[in-house]
Amino acid sequence: MMISQFFVLSQRGDNIVFRDYRAEVPKGSTETFFRKVKFWKEDGNAEAPPIFVDGVNYFHVKVVGLYFVATTRVNVSPSLVLELLQRIARVIKDYLGVLNEDSFRKNFVLVYELLDEVIDFGYVQTTSTEVLKSYVFNEPIVIAPARLQPIDPAAIFTQGAKRMPGTAVTKSVVANDPSGRRREEIFVDIIEKISVTFSSSGYILTSEIDGTIQMKSYLSGNPEIRIALNEDLNIGRDYRSSSGSGVILDDCNFHESVRLDSFDSDRTLSLVPPDGEFPVMNYRMTQEFKPPFHVNTLIEEAGRLKAEVIIKIRAEFPSDIIANTITVQMPLPNFTSRASFELEPGAAGQKTDFKESNKMLEWSLKKASIVGGAEHTLRAKLTFSQEFHGNITKEAGPVSMTFTIPMYNVSKLQVKYLQIAKKSSSYNPYRWVRYMTQANSYVARI
Repeated sequence: MMISQFFVLSQRGDNIVFRDYRAEVPKGSTETFFRKVKFWKEDGNAEAPPIFVDGVNYFHVKVVGLYFVATTRVNVSPSLVLELLQRIARVIKDYLGVLNEDSFRKNFVLVYELLDEVIDFGYVQTTSTEVLKSYVFNEPIVIAPARLQPIDPAAIFTQGAKRMPGTAVTKSVVANDPSGRRREEIFVDIIEKISVTFSSSGYILTSEIDGTIQMKSYLSGNPEIRIALNEDLNIGRDYRSSSGSGVILDDCNFHESVRLDSFDSDRTLSLVPPDGEFPVMNYRMTQEFKPPFHVNTLIEEAGRLKAEVIIKIRAEFPSDIIANTITVQMPLPNFTSRASFELEPGAAGQKTDFKESNKMLEWSLKKASIVGGAEHTLRAKLTFSQEFHGNITKEAGPVSMTFTIPMYNVSKLQVKYLQIAKKSSSYNPYRWVRYMTQANSYVARI
């Protein structure tokens, strides 16, 4: 795989980092890329696709508001380049502690040193944080917490009065602690991205979970770690026909550092964690599961040049769980000229909008109102610019949702215990196990 250029842009289009490895692509590629992405959204479309061609092959991923972009003139595997961009972002985050424009600008020398070790003359060398520690010698300038954005990725793990520490997000794996002491701790996150499609009558047509067990270790001396998963965990589609219950995964794969000596007998993983953040295990599940939200949608004509939309969502998770902000979107007929909204009495933390440029209904619910078991309804009255004679349901929808639910996972896969090899009787590092469910593609047909 050969890369011609790599650069990082802010949402305003500012060029933060730029490296031209082969001098094959015009220097104005950064401006060409940003103009394409900007006009894509202004034309009423969604986000620009991760890959597009404009004389040059452009690949990009968006991480915490920054565009990580690679260009090339040769045919390369798209999935491989996108994975490379994600790994570069992860390596830089491991070193800087936090990804934002300020941390990049204060650590230019370190970032360019990392890029020169990761990619040499357009060819990828390594994306391992542990390997890079032998070749990269600059110390990061750590951004003080006060300079960070008010909401960081650690906030998704806030649950009620219990707050998981955010140090895993903002701490570098190589920087020395100003106090001279190193906090011994390890973070294990089970993150699941779910895809569900509902029929017009509310039945589930397809459902799938893409999950990963992420680990980030701040343990000195790299002690051996044992992670125990559910004893009733089964892997393979053949288990679906069996009458036994339990967690059934279609397939999974493990990080190269994981030893599976006792996995078949007691579902325990053994490993010596490398530096930085890495996926211990990736898995996929297509067995039926209870979706976290149930969506019902109805659209019907309400007289000449008018129609009414009713969207109802119900949280199907326990009442002690609180979801983060939900966004519901629904494309409306092209001849919709106006939309007025009606929320349920006493609705708080909810916003509605009609984006006329792309005829999109948008409904946002903030965290405080999304408690397990709650039900919310939106009514929208539409006004059309011309009379419609066809089937209105063919012109509208489907309804899509995005959400994040901390401390909750749909598959029921759990870390039963996290054991760390003791160096001494007084050695007792902090262990944090966190769960999160996100919407990947959550769609309800009309």
